[in-house]
Amino acid sequence: MSSNQQKLRLAGAFAALATLTLAVSCTGFFVNPTLTTLTVGPASPLIETGSTGNTVQMTAFGTYNDGSTGNPAVTWSLTPTGIATISTSGLVTSVAEGTATVTATSTQNPSISGTQSLTVTVGCITSITIAPTSGSITANAPTTSFTATAATCNGSQDITSVATWTSSNTAIATVSGGVVTATAGNTTNSPITITASAGGINSAPVTVTVSGF
Repeated sequence: MSSNQQKLRLAGAFAALATLTLAVSCTGFFVNPTLTTLTVGPASPLIETGSTGNTVQMTAFGTYNDGSTGNPAVTWSLTPTGIATISTSGLVTSVAEGTATVTATSTQNPSISGTQSLTVTVGCITSITIAPTSGSITANAPTTSFTATAATCNGSQDITSVATWTSSNTAIATVSGGVVTATAGNTTNSPITITASAGGINSAPVTVTVSGF
């Protein structure tokens, strides 16, 4: 082998060694990106009570300080647990009507978290009934209460607190959460009717007698 060939081989070996050394030394300069924000999805999920349409899979989407994104490891929590429950994988299951807050917390940096509001409603409503079937208010007893029950494919559900209540004449009396209240300054004794609605279904009207004003 000529001396020139030996020199070329040695030069190539030194170049390869130098490249390897540089690569090894530079690895210490690469730092894992830092998580800066967490976004919880889907946005404003809506699920139902009962055994159908009663779950939703939550997701956590992270943004890092170098502009990259991904799905970091998180722990899931939900409050209040009386509205729904959540598994370690983020699957929410309904318990009762109402709203709850889902929280995802980074396992790597617990100071980073994200939240999302969730609503549980009554599903599969076929009819709504108001009880009692009549009522009255007077100047001495200006309020009276009713309940609304929905017949659904998952059984009967009390929807008094979540139904939309309507008064036929709010100048005489208003209704909210099933409670009928005489309007301040009312001097009219004409009866009114109230209805409750949910899920696109309306109840039959119920008459409330108004007297003594």
